[in-house]
Amino acid sequence: MRRKEELNSIIEICPVLNVVARFGNKWALLVVLVLSEHSEVRFNELCRLIPDVSSRVLSGTLKTLEADGLVARQIFPVVPPKVEYSLTDTGRSLVPLIAQLTEWAQNNMKKIVEHRKEFEALEEA
Repeated sequence: MRRKEELNSIIEICPVLNVVARFGNKWALLVVLVLSEHSEVRFNELCRLIPDVSSRVLSGTLKTLEADGLVARQIFPVVPPKVEYSLTDTGRSLVPLIAQLTEWAQNNMKKIVEHRKEFEALEEA
């Protein structure tokens, strides 16, 4: 059995695991999609566009996406402070892949739900 330190190092050196782990947050892909539909979006507008996410979670998600270079944050020196978020070129390059994943999910969701029900029925038996 591998120690926790060894598992963390594998995630750090494996590009696929590293990137996919960042999208473990269910909101990250949705934030990228919403930003892809707008050139610049202020934080409160993002909150309105994604009503189910809390301000705290949205803020953390944006910071993670910014740290990965997918989202740009521009601060305007005005009172009250104005901050706008937009996708970087790297972020925009992710959008077609998310669209493909979305299409796959829509095409296969019915089958997946059916398999889940069958699996749960077998587990209960």
